[in-house]
Amino acid sequence: MVVGYTKYLELVEDLTKGKELVSTGMTREVDRVRAAITRASEGLSVALISSGDAGIYGMAGLAIELTESMGVDLPVEVIPGVSAASSAGAKLGAPLALDFATISLSDLLVPWDTIKKRLEAVAEADMVVALYNPKSKKRVSQLEEAAEIFRKYRPGATPVGVCDSISLDGERIVITTLDKFLNEEIAMRTTVIIGNTSSKIIDGRFVNPRGYDV
Repeated sequence: MVVGYTKYLELVEDLTKGKELVSTGMTREVDRVRAAITRASEGLSVALISSGDAGIYGMAGLAIELTESMGVDLPVEVIPGVSAASSAGAKLGAPLALDFATISLSDLLVPWDTIKKRLEAVAEADMVVALYNPKSKKRVSQLEEAAEIFRKYRPGATPVGVCDSISLDGERIVITTLDKFLNEEIAMRTTVIIGNTSSKIIDGRFVNPRGYDV
């Protein structure tokens, strides 16, 4: 049995032929995971699908938490995947070659004031950051506030990568700057990587040097 968000199941339909499928829409994560645990407790082998890496903004943590809260004794195996940050980094060059952070701008589960504190800390620490869920139709100001925070600590010419629909139809990879990246088309499926004061563009590739003597 395979359980997942409807769009994600569509992306792996070549692997699920002949399998029983359970799908739900956005914001139904708890329902999906409960369904997976319930069926697994009935003796079925259940795969719970996430995009990227299930342990990075995915379903792995929720599956472990709910298994405990539901009082079900089940083995939960987490299969590593390729995160959006890693995929974006590979498409851009090597912007994550040294210390970096990932921060989701979605305030559905985390208060915006908490997210702003994290952005401020990472910006001041001069860390490269990969922004997940940067913008939606209803949520626009958060990305603008994030850009404002980073401009306090980094030059406007700091490299920024904007990666949308990575490895899917309509993939779009753009290297721009901190001053200009808000002009790009950015949505929920976009990953934005903001460089630090050491980041540079080498032959069209976004790189954060590790400090080797080269």
